[in-house]
Amino acid sequence: MRLHYLQHIELEHPGHILSWAEENGHVITHTRFYNQESLPSLNSIDWLVVMGGPMNIYEEDRYPWLKEEKMFIGEAISSGKIVIGFCLGAQLIADCLGGKVTRAQQPEIGWFPIRWNSLASEHPLFSFFPRSSVVFQWHYDTFSVLPAEVKVLAESECCHHQAFMYHEHVFGFQFHLENTPELVQGYIKAGAAEMTPAAYVQSPQEVLEHPEYIEMNNFWITKFLTRLQMQERRYIVG
Repeated sequence: MRLHYLQHIELEHPGHILSWAEENGHVITHTRFYNQESLPSLNSIDWLVVMGGPMNIYEEDRYPWLKEEKMFIGEAISSGKIVIGFCLGAQLIADCLGGKVTRAQQPEIGWFPIRWNSLASEHPLFSFFPRSSVVFQWHYDTFSVLPAEVKVLAESECCHHQAFMYHEHVFGFQFHLENTPELVQGYIKAGAAEMTPAAYVQSPQEVLEHPEYIEMNNFWITKFLTRLQMQERRYIVG
């Protein structure tokens, strides 16, 4: 399998997803927009993973490559590729599907629980998640409106839309499951000024006190990707 990822800033790379892909012998390629790298041909990839970043999806004047990226994501979705997005990546996917990305009522930064709904609990790709799962958040915007054909899978107290699925091959996660300890430490180093404790904003100390959450999040993303891979293989063989 050929996995391609889109990276917006040097800090936010796929983390544990790369470990999973390497362990399974997959070919990994990337487009790093901050290095002015080009997008590949869709025919050269099987899965597309879209990472996070501090920019907003509507800042095309400041980040001209956003327009080209959205077109590429939309084409990947239309062609039936597996497309997975995290944080900004999920927001970009939501926009390509015809949803709306707006400012959230409050920012979420740190470890907070999400609640998976009954659709997720009964779906083979998500049924293993605890109904309440503590995940890593760092966002100000959210996909506040989604088309009817997009299925919402999870919510939190702060944000009604935390995860979604479209036609069994497109997935958006407002949160991060891919983080490694190094990534979390990098986020804190770069964004400590944003971490003034509030209702849904934790301090650096609160975040760093829970390395076990990173391990659990990595376990979950490994299980999800493995199940998704098995589901795709059954579909191709069938």
